[in-house]
Amino acid sequence: MSFLEIHGVEAFYGDSHILFDLSLAVDEGEVVCLLGRNGAGKTTTLKSIVGLVPPRSGRITLRGHGVTGLAPYRIARLGIGYVPEERRIFGNLTVHENLEVARRTWGDGGGIAWTAERVFELFPHLASLRGRMAGRLSGGEQQMLTIARTLMGNPSLLLLDEPSEGLAPLVVEMLAVQLARLKSTGLTMLVAEQNVHFVSELGDRVYILEKGTVRYQGSMREFVSNEDVRRAHLAV
Repeated sequence: MSFLEIHGVEAFYGDSHILFDLSLAVDEGEVVCLLGRNGAGKTTTLKSIVGLVPPRSGRITLRGHGVTGLAPYRIARLGIGYVPEERRIFGNLTVHENLEVARRTWGDGGGIAWTAERVFELFPHLASLRGRMAGRLSGGEQQMLTIARTLMGNPSLLLLDEPSEGLAPLVVEMLAVQLARLKSTGLTMLVAEQNVHFVSELGDRVYILEKGTVRYQGSMREFVSNEDVRRAHLAV
């Protein structure tokens, strides 16, 4: 049994059918990358897991326990942390205050509780900005803060939606290093991305979505070495 399992999920936005019989799995301690072009269904997949877009059919389980149809706050309490593409920081609060308002006791965080100081060790640049208003941070700094804030909920599973989107290349490289450090703690992650280079050293396995359906799955090593697959599904 995998840590996270999605079986036959069908998801809609109103009358628009987005996910078609979607199935995937993430093992504990693994980083799985969800790749695909814009509109492929990556964000909808993550939102289905956290209950923001409840599946009309299919089943989602965490550690063997069904979470399909649960309210988002109940899913969060089971240990799922969601880092949205929009970031949604509190711009009128300081970096440190953003972290403290997100502190929670649910989840296991890999066995060690996340505190502000532990987060600052992972993101040392944020430590120097702890007193700055979050609305005055750069895009890269806000992305770091969004991830850091989610960690304060002590998730056992971290979902990241397009974490490199809109960031300068140097910031993307810095974020890749920090996520690799986070992976070394044993935290399980599902990362939705378009930037293949960004996830090539981070991920263990890959799923490629196309029009809401899984078109390819395999190890990251197999995917990186298969130029035909990348060209066919991602045009890279």
